[in-house]
Formats: sequence, C-alpha cells, structure tokens
Amino acid sequence: MLDTTDDIAEGISFQAFEDDCRLLATLLHDVLLRELGPRFIHILERNRILAQSAVSMRAAGMEDTAAVVERQLEADLAAMPLEDALCVARAFSHYLNLMGIAETHHRVRKARNVEKLSKSCDDIFDKLIQSGVPPEQLYDTVCKQEVEIVLTAHPTQINRRTLQYKHLRVAHLLEFNARPDLSHEDKEMLIEDLVREITAIWQTDELRRHKPTPVDEARAGLHIVEQSLWKAVPHYLRRVSSALKKHTGRTLPLTSTPIKFGSWMGGDRDGNPNVTAKVTRDVSLLSRWMAIDLYIRELENLSFELSVRRCSDKVANLANEILLKESASEDLKASTWNQTVPQNNAKLHHNLPLPAQLPSGADLPSCTECSDGESQFRIINLPRNRSRPGALNVPEKFEDSPLSSPTGRQSQIGRTASGGQLRKLFKESHIGRSSSFRKLLEPSISDKPGITPYRVVLGNVKEKLVKTRRRLELLLEDLPCDYDTEEYCETSDQVLEPLLLCYQSLESCGSSVLADGRLADLIRRVATFGMVLMKLDVRQESGRHTEALDAVTSYLDLGVYSEWDEEKKLDFLTRELKGKRPLVPPNIEVAADVKEVLDTFKVAAELGSDSLGAYVISMASNASDVLAVELLQKDARLTVSGDLGRPCPGGTLRVVPLFETVKDLREAGSAIRKLLSIDWYREHIIKNHNGHQEVMVGYSDSGKDAGRFTAAWELYKAQEDVVAACNEFGIKVTLFHGRGGSIGRGGGPTYLAIQSQPPGSVMGTLRSTEQGEMVQAKFGLPQTAVRQLEIYTTAVLLATLRPPHPPRDPNWRHLMEEISRVSCAHYRRTVYEDPEFITYFQEATPQAELGFLNIGSRPAKRKPAGGISSLRAIPWVFAWTQTRLVLPAWLGVGAGLQDALDRGHGGELRAMYAEWPFFQSTLDLIEMVTAKADAPMAAHYEEMLVARERRAVGGELRRELARTERCVLAVSGHSKLTAHNRSLRRLIESRLAYLNPINMLQVEVLRRLRRDDDNRRLRDALLITINGIAAGMRNTG
Repeated sequence: MLDTTDDIAEGISFQAFEDDCRLLATLLHDVLLRELGPRFIHILERNRILAQSAVSMRAAGMEDTAAVVERQLEADLAAMPLEDALCVARAFSHYLNLMGIAETHHRVRKARNVEKLSKSCDDIFDKLIQSGVPPEQLYDTVCKQEVEIVLTAHPTQINRRTLQYKHLRVAHLLEFNARPDLSHEDKEMLIEDLVREITAIWQTDELRRHKPTPVDEARAGLHIVEQSLWKAVPHYLRRVSSALKKHTGRTLPLTSTPIKFGSWMGGDRDGNPNVTAKVTRDVSLLSRWMAIDLYIRELENLSFELSVRRCSDKVANLANEILLKESASEDLKASTWNQTVPQNNAKLHHNLPLPAQLPSGADLPSCTECSDGESQFRIINLPRNRSRPGALNVPEKFEDSPLSSPTGRQSQIGRTASGGQLRKLFKESHIGRSSSFRKLLEPSISDKPGITPYRVVLGNVKEKLVKTRRRLELLLEDLPCDYDTEEYCETSDQVLEPLLLCYQSLESCGSSVLADGRLADLIRRVATFGMVLMKLDVRQESGRHTEALDAVTSYLDLGVYSEWDEEKKLDFLTRELKGKRPLVPPNIEVAADVKEVLDTFKVAAELGSDSLGAYVISMASNASDVLAVELLQKDARLTVSGDLGRPCPGGTLRVVPLFETVKDLREAGSAIRKLLSIDWYREHIIKNHNGHQEVMVGYSDSGKDAGRFTAAWELYKAQEDVVAACNEFGIKVTLFHGRGGSIGRGGGPTYLAIQSQPPGSVMGTLRSTEQGEMVQAKFGLPQTAVRQLEIYTTAVLLATLRPPHPPRDPNWRHLMEEISRVSCAHYRRTVYEDPEFITYFQEATPQAELGFLNIGSRPAKRKPAGGISSLRAIPWVFAWTQTRLVLPAWLGVGAGLQDALDRGHGGELRAMYAEWPFFQSTLDLIEMVTAKADAPMAAHYEEMLVARERRAVGGELRRELARTERCVLAVSGHSKLTAHNRSLRRLIESRLAYLNPINMLQVEVLRRLRRDDDNRRLRDALLITINGIAAGMRNTG
C-alpha cells in the first residue's frame, strides 16, 4: 500500500503472504495473552470481529447494516477504560507493522524468484537493444549516467529507530523461515526467535520522548548507509556490469558511478534554527569518520583474502618502498615513543596481542553481503561524549572509543598484520627496544617469511586511514591536531590509487577471479561513497541571504539592499563578484540570525566541495537570489583562505535555486535566462562547474499552494522552460526533484515519476530527494535497496535514450491549462478563501497534536503565526492522512475534470490518458490515493469533533471526493478504483479490520483530550493511534 512502492503492480504471492500474516498474528496473540491475560484478548477479538464484519458488509454493498455494526464498535470503544484503549491501539498498530514487514519480505522474495525481473538492468538493456539502440550508445550512456539520491530528514519517519531495527530482524527471520531446507528443530528455534522479537517489540516504548537533534537525524542517515547501502551498492553495480557484459560485450568500468548519494541531514536549515554552522561542520566530519571506519573494516577483510604472493613489479616495488620507509623511521620512533604517545594512550600501544580471530565477515564471500544475517544489523559506535547527550565528541575512556573494534580488540593494528606492523610489535616489546637487537634479529625485506606484497600495500593504506580517523576525532573534540598530508588520506584518489594498482597486478598475474571479488567491491564503494559517504547539501531560505546583505550594505553606508530593484541588485552583485577583495568587514557586528548565515558560509569554505554538495536556495524567485549566495560564498572563501594561509579545500559549491510556489515555477525559466545572460555567471559555470547548471523544483509547497493537479502541470511546464533556457546558452542542466513521500507532496512510484517527465529534461542526469519514512522503506534492507537502485538506473536510462512522448495534439496543452485553472480556483476557494475551512481543519484533524510526536528537529511552521500558508506541507498532508480523507492529493481535480467533460472533451481526455505518459501517471496516482480515502471514516471524525455549524464544510469535501472518483474513472475507463491493480485493492482491504478501530479510537481520544489537554496518558494514547494509522496507511506526510 505504499504510495511509493515501485513494485506494487507486480503483485505478491498472496497465499504465502497470508500464511506469514497468520503466523505473525498468532505469535502476537500468544505474546498478548501472556502479557495481558485472556480478558484483554476477548476485548481485542470482539473489536476485530466487529470491524471485519463491517468491512465485509460494505464490500458486499450492505451499507446500512455495516453502519449499524460500526456504531456498535464505536460504542464499545467509547466505553472502554483508557488503559484498555491504549493496549488495543498498541496491539492493532503492532499487527499493522508486522503486516507491512511481511509485505516487504514477499516483494523481495518474488523479485528473487523471477527469472527476468521487470525494470531490471537485464530487462531494460534487452528492450533497448531490441528497439534499435546501438550497443556502443547503450554502454556509453550507462557509464556516463549521473543520478544522485539525496536523503533528507523530513519529519515523516514515525517509528523509533530501535523499533526499525527490531522490524528488520523480524524481516530477516521471515526470510529464514521461507528456506525449504530447515529441519523441524530449526523451525522451532526460529519460531522462538520470532516470539522473542515480538515480545521485545511489545515491551518497547514506541513513542519518542524527546525531539531528535539534527545530529541524531544525521546519525540515522549514516546508519542507513552502514546497515544497507554499503552492502547494496556493490551488489547493484555487479548487476549493472553483468547486464552490460551480456548485452554490449563490455563490463562497467570499476570507477564508474551511475548512482551516488547526498544528504540534507545536518545541512537543511530552512526554517530550522536547530541546524547551525557548527552542526553542519560536525555532521560533515562525522560522515567522514564513518566512511573511513567502514573502509578500515573492509581493508581488514581484504587483507585476509589477498594472501597471495604473486604480483606485478609495480606492487612489489611499492611494498618494498613502504617497508624500507617504515624501517628507516623505526629508530626515530623508538627514541621518541615515550614523549610522543599521550599517557592515556599507553594501553593502546603496549602489550598488544597478535590477532587471534578472523576479521568480521572474513568467512563469508563478498557476494553474500546482501543476504548476510548478523552483519546487517551491526551498529557502529559513532564518536560521542557520554557526558553531553547528542554531542559529537570522543569518549573520555580511550579504550571505549571507536578505535576499538566490536570484539574489544584494538583495530589500530588490525586483524591481519602487515610486515611493518609485525616489526612494530617486536620493536615495542622489551627486547625489541634495543636497536642492535632489532638489526641482528630482523631478516632482510626480501627474505621475510609471511610477508605478502598486497597485505603490505593494503596495510599502509589502512594505517593512514587509522591516523585520519584519529585526526577527525580530535577535530570533533575541537582539540588541536597536526596537518601532514603525507600521513593522512584526505581524498578518495589516495585510497583508490593503491587499490587499482593491486587490481591491475592481480589481473596481470592471471588472478582476475581474485581481483573481481572483495577488491573490486571496495574500489566501487570508494568511487561511489568517496571520503564522506554522502556529500552534505546546505539549504537556506532566500530571505535570510537578503537580510545578511542588508546588514552589510547598511554597515558600509551603501544603502539597504532589500529596497533596491532587481537590476540594481544585479549590478551591485556582479561588480562585487568581479572584485578581488572581501566585501564583509572582519569586525562587523550583526544580529545573531545574520551572524549564523555568515558563519555557515565560513564553514562551507572550510569544508569545500570535497565534503559538501550543493547550496540550495529555497523560495528562490530571481537571478539575484543566486548571485547573492555566490557573493557571500566568494567572500567567505577569501576570508578563510587568508586565515588558513592556503587555498580553501575543494572548489566552490554549486548554487541551486529551488522554485517551489506556483508563481516562482512560472517564472523559473525567465530567472534562469536572466542568470545565464550575465557574462560573469556564465563563465563561472563553465569554468568551475563544467558548464552545468542545477535547478531544483519543489513539489510540496506548490501542491499546498495550488493543489496537486495544478502543481503537477506547473512543474511540468517549468522543467520544459528551464531546459529550453539552458539550451539557449549551451549550458547543460540537471533537474533536482524535491519529491515527498506521499502523493500530496509529489510522491509516487519512482519509475512512473521519471518516465513521465518532459522530453529532454532527463538527459542522463537526475537528482531526487528521498524523505523520512521512504528512506527506510526503500533502502532499509539491502535487497530492497538493490531493487530501488536498479529502478532509478533503468528509468533514467529509458528517459534519456527513449524519452516519453510530448503531447501529440497542441490542443491537449490548452485543455490542460483549462483543467488546471478550474482545479486551482476550486482548491484555493476551499482552502484559502472559505473563512470556516481553517477552523474545520483544526477541529476535524489531529494537526495541532502532531507536534507531540517528536519525529523531527524542525518546527511544524516556518513562522509561529499564520494559517495554512505558514504551515509546512508535511503536517498539512499528515493530518489529512490520519483522518483518511487524504484531501491534499485530490482536492480540485474533480472540479477541473468535470468542467472539461461538461464541455465535451471526454474523447480528448481519454486519448490523453492513453497516449501522454505525464497525464496518465498524474491520473493513476490520483486514482491510487482516492482508493485509499475513506469518506465514512472522515464523516465520523466530523460528527464527533467538529462544531455543528461547520459540518457543512465536511459534507462538501466528501461530495467533492465522490466527484473526483467518478471523473477519474470516466477518463481512465476503469470500472472501479484500482481495477487495474487487484494486488493494491486486496492489500488495502486486508488492513481495514485493524485500521478502522484505530481511527475510531483516535476520534474518542481526541474528543477526551480536547477537554483535558494536560492528561499525559490520553496524549500517549493519541500518539499511539497516530503511529497505528501511519502503519496502516503505509505513509505519513
């Protein structure tokens, strides 16, 4: 039922799915019986049977009888004591989560058992070759493809991370349960493990008691990389390479990266005062720390695997150079050891035992990583100071720091010692401290037993990485540390170069089979993740930059920047950008908000493009918005470079305007044309960004501004215009799609979304956000992550080589304009012009109470005051999803389509649906979401919570929903909603017996809470119902 499940149309094996659901329900029942007793089980079963009966009666058309049963259920729930209501809500919520786990498991299972999976690389490459695409063109296009998936911390992930991991373990146990080779004893043990997991889930508090900090959100994103993407990426790239070999005769180059990852977690400060310059710096350093820690672990495994001695002359010479260098420095190290090693580090360096165990995972072939059990869930201990919760510091006790391996053995030396490390161990023993003894006892380098050249080379890389990791820990502690580039690995090239040398050596010695194992996987990881795993974007609202320039120009007596017209702003900005001196005086005194903006640019200059990705300007509208950021960035880099006494690391950040309101989308093309007509800017783009302009389009705010249909059409036109503008100046363009998880915020199946973009807008490049709960849903398991990465790759490839058709008939565009105009007018008349609507919204939904969920670090509103316009898109969509009306996804669509049908355009609309991918995907998504809407349930919220004088508003909304359903069916030609997708309909119906009682409980709890708003137990009960409904609807905001 996920709005964004790309495989939804492929279906699942319902027999096996229902078997697993029954198993999980039985085990949950047993746990509840043990925990709460038979009286509660009787209450729970009575509620479930009443709910199931009502659902069955409605499905059979017995509406009146169903209503009678529902009233009985409502009465039972209303009379229920609070503690019982709390337990019922929890029980049904957990069952819906378990159903979701089973559903995901069976999608993975089906994908694994299909010989040629739809939308896979093998499938799409074959179709493209069959359609006439030359193999050379296919190969070049795949190798040059640039897709970046940007993970964001948007507050829509409702489950606590501890529960997410427990859910992953249940999924893993279901996978084992499907194995045909399990003995009876194995089955029994597996069931016991499932009971333990479900018991732990039940006994775990599902509510977040504190808001997460931006750093907490960033940690969650990094754990997604470690838990899933780290394993999925090599597996995915092997699939791409294998399919290319099959269809073009050539494999994917080792350093080719069709997909990379970015992040907004710790960089998105738009409306979030908790994201400061220090947070951005710390999160970037933390991301580097984790990347290096992961590489160290991989090098340990790889060193164990590459025990061979046969190598090329280049590797042999490099190994000898490393050993000679280590040998030459030993006397100096021995003489200064006691002075250079801090006292509290003595334990780390003395009396170290030789490795007694294999590296973690060394007993497993690299190809099993996507299905490896235990290693999926190991959580790395990120650096932090226990004395300050949330702080990013190193523990006071060094032996407990991340330098220690999970098994308690120090990873400074590693599990497979190189020759230099063995010599260090000897040197640090009592006898080895004597230089003469060392020289007498040590054999010459060429005669050393057990020294393998690959281990020497890899050990040297690992040693540098260990030092780099320690330096990062000091930086996170704000402690002084030296800067010797020879001692550290600062760039991915420093890691890649020796790895590629080893790869070439193995190939040249006839050991290609070894080269293409863990070594190839590690090379691909380094190429994909670099030294930061995910480059961090910085996002800030355009008005904050204007305020900063206001402060500067006023201080310099140049006037008030914000009062200037656009031309004067552009003249000033261009003149300053051409200059060579900083604009901002070093001793300027400004307000705290302005100082934070200037500090952010300084941090960006210190980190540079090696660590950071783009600087995104939200609410951008003019060319001056982009040049303002370019000027502040240039100024900060000049200042920081002067302070450091050397150039800033990396290059300047890409500056990306984000057009998100309908007005700004309509003027996006003009703004880009104006920007590219400025000689300085165009030359800057060509020189510093390879002639590439990135433009972001926002789905959430445009949808809240004008309704989903109008937003979709304006986004389509804006992309066309931006692409045309860049083409006019010979500049390449990458479109960055700010898509949310729900359909109301631009969500939907990835494949469908990419395939319905305007022709020419996806030319081998794409950026797209994945937000909140969608990150876990799509990338939480390695198997699902591999599938999603393939879908991104093949969808972008198809859109590049076989772009979707534009509207065949020019009149179709005119008809879209009319539908959009009527739709937008109806939407805005309802949402913004009806004086009763805002109060109705506050009464009929739990919008005000959503803030107690503690699911995000940022406030629900950009500004404390104001109505719908100041409310963020996520709580707007989230609140309507809870009541099951899902209003933001369809309001206005029925009015627009009805108007077109009434004017005799039915035939044209049906032709548009059949032949125009954009129009078809738009209507299919609206059909999907209206199928999930439940007008009777929304009416129940209204009846119990809304003042009588405002209930007419809800009646009109439900009539509008019914009209939307009729009009969508009239255009699509389907007999009923989701008639073309029986799997989706069956999944929806299977949840209702558990979902409906939770909704009814929520209504009752809201009714009580609004009379007693300080009752913490009532508030907990409400939050549990919110969790349960989100689990049942499979999305939040």
